[in-house]
Amino acid sequence: MNLKECFDKRLLRKTKPDTKKALQSLEVARKKLVLAESALNAELFEACVVYGYTAMFHAARALLFKDGVAEKSHVCTAIYLREKYAQVIPLGLINSLEVHRTERHEALYGLEFRIGKEDCEVLLEDAKSFVEAVEKIIGAENP
Repeated sequence: MNLKECFDKRLLRKTKPDTKKALQSLEVARKKLVLAESALNAELFEACVVYGYTAMFHAARALLFKDGVAEKSHVCTAIYLREKYAQVIPLGLINSLEVHRTERHEALYGLEFRIGKEDCEVLLEDAKSFVEAVEKIIGAENP
């Protein structure tokens, strides 16, 4: 799927840019990061995956709110970021959003999903870096 298909299928839609929602979504991302760290420390690795990915997703949504885009698809959210933000967010971080989305899906719905401490540490590092990258973008526009 490409960005045009995401809009054509209405998985992404143009809306009015909303700085307030962007900042709220970024705040949710920060809170989910804290929960992910707590889950890691408690060795609740599946919860860490869910919270870590959710932090990344809310940070991504902050950019969509800022740009006036409503999402109905996590996959299309990543496609949008690759298209619009690859110059300011490292492509590896954008790609990690997709990797961790898959892990989260498996943690919630899979029957044989296993994840360890090291995997959670990687996810958490990616999530922190991703949220920080989005904070820089949003912060640069909202001093």
